[in-house]
Amino acid sequence: MSTEKTIEQPGSAPFAEALIYWLKLGFISFGGPAGQISMMHQELVEKRRWISEHRFLHALNYTMVLPGPEAQQLATYIGWLMHGVWGGIAAGVLFVLPSLFILIGLTWVYLVYGDVPAVEGILYGIKPAVTAIVVFAAYRIGSRALKNNVLRAMAVLAFIAIFAFDVPFPYIVLMAGIIGYLGSRIAPEKFQAGGHHGSSKDSYGPALIDDDTPIPDHARFKWSRFVVYLFIGLIIGGGAMAMLLTNYGWDHTLTQMGWFFTKAALVTFGGAYAVLPYVYQGGVENYQWLTGTQMIDGLALGETTPGPLIMVVAFVGFVGGWTKEIFGPEALLISGAAGASIATLFTFLPSFLFILLGGPLVEATRGDVKFTAPLTGITAAVVGVVLNLAVFFAYHVLWPEGFDSTFEWFSALIGAAAFIALFRFKVGIVTVIGACAAIGLAYSLLL
Repeated sequence: MSTEKTIEQPGSAPFAEALIYWLKLGFISFGGPAGQISMMHQELVEKRRWISEHRFLHALNYTMVLPGPEAQQLATYIGWLMHGVWGGIAAGVLFVLPSLFILIGLTWVYLVYGDVPAVEGILYGIKPAVTAIVVFAAYRIGSRALKNNVLRAMAVLAFIAIFAFDVPFPYIVLMAGIIGYLGSRIAPEKFQAGGHHGSSKDSYGPALIDDDTPIPDHARFKWSRFVVYLFIGLIIGGGAMAMLLTNYGWDHTLTQMGWFFTKAALVTFGGAYAVLPYVYQGGVENYQWLTGTQMIDGLALGETTPGPLIMVVAFVGFVGGWTKEIFGPEALLISGAAGASIATLFTFLPSFLFILLGGPLVEATRGDVKFTAPLTGITAAVVGVVLNLAVFFAYHVLWPEGFDSTFEWFSALIGAAAFIALFRFKVGIVTVIGACAAIGLAYSLLL
């Protein structure tokens, strides 16, 4: 039996009310991109009806094409669509800012008290859980992206390239994009983009920005606006880099962080899990800002705090500033906070530019396989890259001192249990990490 009732369109969504919502989201956005997108859908589409289902999914599909954190970009896009450029900036900044302050505090605790037995026990339980989460991420991306043998072969080749030949991640992304583009000309049916989220048949009533709501003036493409936004973005990024260069020189840790995380922001196709190998290659191997074990610990902290998972760059920046003692041994906290802030600024600045510059343009390319095929190829390669990350984590967790050391059988059991919980029982990431942390703590106390 169906009951029909007239649902009125929401009257308005004041900027102040939107600000409060975006700030709240910044503090409660646990669960990675899927959880954050689900939260926004439930609140903005179903409950408040600020944006329709169709417009929400259209915005989401665009953010999937972009490098960078899709959930943060989705918030920026919706904020921009509703309240113009300041609405987009507010939504994007407030999505990230609480996470930055929380991670600065937690990383300080980790570096100062990380050797305390209780903290070591908690981390002992969390590390195999993080490994299981990365394996599960590879499975989720692969099950959605690898629709045919061509894409599966690209995933295998990407894994071999980064695992056996240590090919830098940006080159893998570039080659996959080129193969995808050429594939769209030769065999377009192999590179058709699958829907990231299927269109919902549910109707939640008329929305403030409904399916047939005209595009607001600020969201229409204008060359003058495009040039102004591009100029401002380059001034902010270039000005910050120029300040670092002038004050510290090119070889200084902060300057190198600014340059490195700018590059990282431009190759984060496929989300945070995909860029982690690149951050590892730079942060651990090239610059030696932190160790491989610390990188795993940082991912664990990133998984258990609100905000985009890519906020692990703030952890890397903090540890790098602390380790290199950039402001001297007596100012380690300030050194770490500066590193975290620089990493965050240069990682997220491109995301705002992508939305403000590209939002008005995306309508013209909607459904064009030449536009979506490079992303399809890149996403396939990302599966192989993420799988390599899982292998790297598993090695450091199960043989912490190398293959000559003792195999950590209890870590293996925790990791297997975590994967089963995620895969078979659909348990949330935060719940899994919390349970594994408790198990690790209990195990350390019993030893």
